[in-house]
Amino acid sequence: MTKSSFLLLLVVTASCHPVVNYTNALGPRYAGVPASRLDSMPATHVLRVVTYNVKFGQHIDRAINVLTTRVPLPGADIVVLQEMDAEGTRRIADALGMSWVYYPAVVHPKAARQDFGNAVLSRWPIVADEKVLLPHIGGIRHSQRIATAVTILVDTIKVRVYSAHLGTPTEIRPSSRRDQAHTILTDAQSYALVIVAGDMNSHGIGKEFVAGGYAWPTEHNGFTSTFFNWDHVFLKGFSKPLPGGAKMTGIVRDTLGTSDHDPVWAVAQLP
Repeated sequence: MTKSSFLLLLVVTASCHPVVNYTNALGPRYAGVPASRLDSMPATHVLRVVTYNVKFGQHIDRAINVLTTRVPLPGADIVVLQEMDAEGTRRIADALGMSWVYYPAVVHPKAARQDFGNAVLSRWPIVADEKVLLPHIGGIRHSQRIATAVTILVDTIKVRVYSAHLGTPTEIRPSSRRDQAHTILTDAQSYALVIVAGDMNSHGIGKEFVAGGYAWPTEHNGFTSTFFNWDHVFLKGFSKPLPGGAKMTGIVRDTLGTSDHDPVWAVAQLP
């Protein structure tokens, strides 16, 4: 090994401190409900879903601006967030008037030693939730990955929602990422209506959800992070859109430099 290669290895190693993993499936757990809430929600036939990786939860004010002003995001019924901490999640949920549940996966050294995990926000009541531990610890920082799962009640209809953040290509192999996807699919088997959304760190992983009986409305979206289409929504049990109907998915580009990911939206039509 040359001297320059050795110095490079030292720099890379020093910058990749391992994380502190939260390996308990019960927590930590954080949740809240809006300060003011309608006694009854209006009847609806569609759920508008948004997934947004906010990059270490660093620019919460900007994220709130994006979610409250960039059409069609203000009409969201469900917002799933990745790379968040509890306080940032609470602030966004309060700004949107939504109930929320958040589970951290790790304490991340690159995020100023703060919690790093996934959240689900909902205009509809959240009646159950859990933290789904995903298999395969990352190879560089040895980080745990999770999905935050909630059950929401839309009028009298139960909908299972997952905020997922799968391992990156530098952390795990494609086969390991498929195992992570199948862990979510297995957890969701007993639910008739399911929404899985988040940063999948892969486009091809969508094939696993399609094979599991899910629709993939975001398949043909453009890039959502740098050159990659990695942020997706998968739907099980919802009605198929009518030919020639309204657009069912899209990406919001004007995000004020909030993150290296753009928010993605999709419409789920209740059966």
